[in-house]
Parts: sequence; C-alpha cells; structure tokens
Amino acid sequence: MLRRALFASVGFAPFVILLHYVLDLDETVEFVLAAAALVPLAWLIGEATEHAAEHTGPGIGGFLNATFGNAPELIIALLAVHEGLTEVVRGSLSGSVIGNLLLVLGFSLLAGGRGELDRGSSFISFGLIGVATLLFLIVAIPGWSGDPDRSSLAHLTIPVSLALLVVYVAATWYSLRRHRLSHVASDEEVDAWSFRFSLAVLAAATVATALVAEILVGSLEVFAHEAGLTDFFVAAVIVAIVGNAAEHGGAVLVAFRGKLKLAAEIALASAAQVAVFLIPAVALLSLVIEPLALSFRQVELAALAGALVFTALVLVNGQSSRLRGGLLIACYGAVVVVFYSAGERF
Repeated sequence: MLRRALFASVGFAPFVILLHYVLDLDETVEFVLAAAALVPLAWLIGEATEHAAEHTGPGIGGFLNATFGNAPELIIALLAVHEGLTEVVRGSLSGSVIGNLLLVLGFSLLAGGRGELDRGSSFISFGLIGVATLLFLIVAIPGWSGDPDRSSLAHLTIPVSLALLVVYVAATWYSLRRHRLSHVASDEEVDAWSFRFSLAVLAAATVATALVAEILVGSLEVFAHEAGLTDFFVAAVIVAIVGNAAEHGGAVLVAFRGKLKLAAEIALASAAQVAVFLIPAVALLSLVIEPLALSFRQVELAALAGALVFTALVLVNGQSSRLRGGLLIACYGAVVVVFYSAGERF
C-alpha cells in the first residue's frame, strides 16, 4: 500500500514545477510543496538504485546512487554561486558531508539494525574525507582573517581542487576495480527492473529532484527570515538536507529492506564524493561564473573533522546496530546546535 502511494505521488513533482512557473505562489507555500515533492523522488531514486544494485552489487550500486544523488547539490551550489551567496555554497557543501556521515548513515543503521558492513570500503571513504579536510585547511586558515572571498584565496583554491580531483579519480578507479564484475547480471538472472531501465529512472528522477530542489532553495530565504535563522545555518542544515534528499530516502529505504551494506555504501560513498569531487568541481566550475574560495569557517572544519572521527570510531569493528545509529543521529543533533550557536561569527 505504501509503495503504491509513493509511486502515485511521484507525479506530484512535475505538478509543483508547473505551479512554480505558471502561478505566482507565496514563497512559503512553495517551500512546503517542494519539500513534499522531494519525498517520493528520494524514494524513487532509492528504488531504482536497489534494482540496479541487483545487477552490479552493493559497491557499484552505492557509487551509482552517490553519483545521481549528488547532482542536485551541484546545481544548487552553482545557482548560489551565480547569486553571490558564497557562504550558502560553502555551508551547504560542508553540511552535506556531515549530514551523510551522521544523519543519513545514522538513520540507515537505525532502520537496518544488526548486521555486517564492508569495513574496507568504509575506511576508504573515511580516508578520502580525511585527506579532503586537510587540503581544505590550505585555503581555510588564511581565510580566517580578512575577506574570506578575496581573489588570492580563490586562486589558491584552484590547485587544491585539482589535487582533490586527482585523489577522486584514483580512489574511484581502485573502488570500481575492487567491486569489479565478471559481467552485469542479465534480466533473467535477477528479479528486478532491467539495468537500463533502472539507470533511466535514476536519471529522470535526478533531473526532477534538481528542479524541485531549485524551487525549494529559492524560497528558503523567506522561510529562514520568518524563522529567525542565519544564512549559514540554513545552508549548512536545511539546504544540505534538501540536497541530500535522495541519499536520505534511498539509504534508509534500502537499509529497512535488509540491505545494510548497500545502505552504508550509499551514505559513505556520497559523503566522500561530496568531499573529493563535488566541492572541487563546484570550485572549478565557478570560475566561469564567479570565482569561489574554499575558505571554510573554523566551526565547519571542526564539525567535519569531529564527525569523521566519531563515525570511524562507531564503525571501527565493521558492525551495525540500532544503538550505533542512534549515537550518530545524536552527534548530528549536537552539530546542529553548534551551528545554530555559531551564528555568523565563526
């Protein structure tokens, strides 16, 4: 019954997009409608990924979900760059990594319960995020005094971004070789959608998610103003959660169905991909719009490093449990409080 309802509600997304361009709706109403439309889209991406993973295995399945799921974040970030909202861009990207590490993975473990994770794959993701955090310091530390958007920091961002992309290519090549397949399972071998149809659904759902997320982000400032929140908090928490809607829904749904390894792979692969691919990609693509410096705040990098260490300690033995999931969610709650308390200062 729930599955049928979600399938039926997927059509709500084009309806919201049509209303946005045809009617002059109140921005608060648009925010609520767009948020509601993202729920079935997130489920659809998770559904398509699960079917694709029946053909490819959890490693490549997680990679596919991370790739399609992060497309809306790229679009949101570039739109914010175009509007000159550099703090929103940096906050949403760092908040995305933290959200995947703590919130998405936490709810996945909570939904999946006890089980065994791919310890090797998990620590590859941890290593990538750790390398990215250290490289971010090269630009961030000089940005803690003076103008964080000055041109010298934007220029320093370029070699840092290129180094991160080299790390991403190397890690992706290794990961795909590690999960290589002798063949892609045929439609007759598995009880699932065909591989091509799964990819087509993933692509279509990602495009729709990007359009709906754009509407939601466009109405966020009004929502933030009425709620008395800072731009940084809205970016690092609300925009990050919205941009990660696909991973949130997809990973938790997959975990609830007992495929815990795939769920953890989705959350951790997405966090790593944001850190070593999406962030440098946004920085380099922004050069044709408005140069973006990766001058993250102290509180952002401290929260990122803390989330990384805490998650690694929770998963050090490669085992899952609902208690571990609860701990990760509680840690995310603490990060949200810190971000709220920091305001525009740090």
